Amino acid sequence: MSAIKAYIAIEGVIGVGKTTLARMLQRAIDSQLVLEVFEENPFLSSFYGDRARYAFQTQIFFLLSRYHQQRQLAHLPRPLISDYMFDKDRLFAQVNLGGDELQTYYSVQEALAENICRPDLVVYLKADTATLLNRITARDRPYERNMDPEYIDRLRSAYDHFFSVYSAAPMLTVDTNGIDFVQNNEDREAIFARIRGALGAGPRQPSLPGMETEPLIQKAIFDDPADQHQ
Repeated sequence: MSAIKAYIAIEGVIGVGKTTLARMLQRAIDSQLVLEVFEENPFLSSFYGDRARYAFQTQIFFLLSRYHQQRQLAHLPRPLISDYMFDKDRLFAQVNLGGDELQTYYSVQEALAENICRPDLVVYLKADTATLLNRITARDRPYERNMDPEYIDRLRSAYDHFFSVYSAAPMLTVDTNGIDFVQNNEDREAIFARIRGALGAGPRQPSLPGMETEPLIQKAIFDDPADQHQ
């Protein structure tokens, strides 16, 4: 995959494995790697304990943090891999905020978004709610131990809707319920081949058996400490 010269953003719901895939892809193509910084958010633990009370503070902190990091991407050499894209911040705000807080968020986010560069390809990792909850439980992060299944299901639904109509950049959808790209080299290489094909950097890889209409991924546990909360 050394011929790829692009900015690729890996996206998906909490626990789906986006940071794990980003790290693997970074090694495969010897690229720059930009991972979202989320541990520094001082409101995160409080947010998971009381979402209604801490949602606005948490979201604004993430918005500004993501903005400052994303502004640097235009100056980094390609290939470049990131485990998130700036657009997803708005998706979380729509789930977590309402009323005046959401309108205030929109005003700030829209002004900042004008200065953000778009990916050459977005790789959207999908999983059903039960799979996501199993992965979140298995990695056992302290601030995720009381994660509300209804919240994860709302996020999954919001992500699926968002990416069903997303058109701001080329997109590749990868269903993560049925394969294991961490342990299975064939599955991993099939995903890499599909990414290469989507970028026009090589032949397209046909879907694995049973995956003809939806792209690929896994049942393995994703426990990379950088596979972030949002």
